[in-house]
Amino acid sequence: MSVFWSSLLWFLAGGLVGAAISFYFTKRSFEKQLRDNPPINEKMIRAMYMQMGRKPTEAQIKQVMRAMNSAAGPSGKSKSKK
Repeated sequence: MSVFWSSLLWFLAGGLVGAAISFYFTKRSFEKQLRDNPPINEKMIRAMYMQMGRKPTEAQIKQVMRAMNSAAGPSGKSKSKK
């Protein structure tokens, strides 16, 4: 095998290994961010309403949660669904 093809093969192998390592650490970092800063939940919505000086009804909270989940798109999964 010529030197060119050998070096090209090593370059591609190194790129694949680098991409895999990069994917792993990026995924780990993203999951840590979600753990430290969770997405908005019903408790946060209730607190926002109270800061505005309003006592929210359960229907208003559910409506805001539905709006947030629909804005997230098809991958916006909610853990409160039964």
